[in-house]
Amino acid sequence: MHYLFEQSDVLNTPVECFVFDTANEVFPVKPHWHYFIEIIYMINGTAEMHAERDTYIMNAGDMMLFHPRSVHSIYSLSNDDIKYAVLKFDINTLSTTSSYAPKLRSIFKSAQRKKMPVYFPADKTVDMDCERIFLSCTDEMQKQAYGFDLIIKAKLYELLVGIIRSWQEKGFAIDNDAWADETHYDIDSITEYIDAHMGENLQVVDVAKECRLSYSCFAKKFQALYGMSCKEYIEMMRVYKVEELLLFTDFNLNYISQETGFSDCSHMIKSFKTHRGITPKQFRLRNKAVG
Repeated sequence: MHYLFEQSDVLNTPVECFVFDTANEVFPVKPHWHYFIEIIYMINGTAEMHAERDTYIMNAGDMMLFHPRSVHSIYSLSNDDIKYAVLKFDINTLSTTSSYAPKLRSIFKSAQRKKMPVYFPADKTVDMDCERIFLSCTDEMQKQAYGFDLIIKAKLYELLVGIIRSWQEKGFAIDNDAWADETHYDIDSITEYIDAHMGENLQVVDVAKECRLSYSCFAKKFQALYGMSCKEYIEMMRVYKVEELLLFTDFNLNYISQETGFSDCSHMIKSFKTHRGITPKQFRLRNKAVG
């Protein structure tokens, strides 16, 4: 029973950036876990953070990283309000393009196995320019202007590379342990594969093979993790991509349907209307009118 499991909305919010203020939110944060990486930057106050069996005292300027599946909780050490910024994201949606480095998900899995530090004191976060990164991400998420998702991803890359460099200063090596995860996908990282092949004639049976699972076993695991079938997930992700193209480009509907992997334009229109309640054309006109 996943009684500590916190469901993350991987479709609507693969990245969350927000400021948590105990003056306005339910606190303390009780023990829970999820499939996302969560990184917290303390703005003010003092908090006690639990990560698995370890406890950390966090003050303004300190930063804490919680790996996926890591049970964690947050408590106050005084009656004063606590404020901290949160970046919570699916690391499988981030991939390096450098030929000399494995994917970020593989590097962070290796660092977790090697028990690299997850607590970063204020003097280290100053060197990494964490305050600027966190506040920029939360500001972009709040405004959601054109390209906000690209800017947030760029900031996440900057932060994660800073964390890796900090680990390297303590002896962390990106060795065969990190490369070992590169040759295959598992149920946690398969969304990366789906996203990369979204514009193709993607079949669930082929996705299952990438996980080295039978169709039935894969379908059961995927449903349990994402709360929907893989086929439904693929269609939903295609609808989100259609939405982005409608908002930020002037491409016609035929072109958009081809780019997003729908069999034809009529299928795209039908699917979009099912999920959004209006046609793509109505969606584009309504949002342009608002803008």
